[in-house]
Amino acid sequence: MEAVAKLNNFPTSPRKARLVADLIRGKKVSHALGILSSQPQAAAPVLKKVLLSAVANWQNKNEDLKIEEADLIVKTIFVDGGRMLKRLRPAPQGRAYRVRKRSNHVTVVVDNVVAEVVSESAPISE
Repeated sequence: MEAVAKLNNFPTSPRKARLVADLIRGKKVSHALGILSSQPQAAAPVLKKVLLSAVANWQNKNEDLKIEEADLIVKTIFVDGGRMLKRLRPAPQGRAYRVRKRSNHVTVVVDNVVAEVVSESAPISE
């Protein structure tokens, strides 16, 4: 059974956060946490926190299973654009330049590898 964790309006550009999210997509959770711990980008600690939240949500859904025995993977992770704060910066000759301060929404889905294999191999009955 999969579990989801979401973070809305994280104040960094979606393009920068996607670079970090691409590193952990499809990896085991333990490996993904190790990758995020060693990344220098500002989005890495925040994505690590969201991933830990998704693991905690999975544990709440599956209280009968132990987290150590489960083989969790990052099933999907995606970063969407969020709100944009629009500001004006003074420019020469009475003009103004527009500054767009971007934010993003992060969604992480974790799932057990065994559950994924069982659902793929289930016969289709018609």
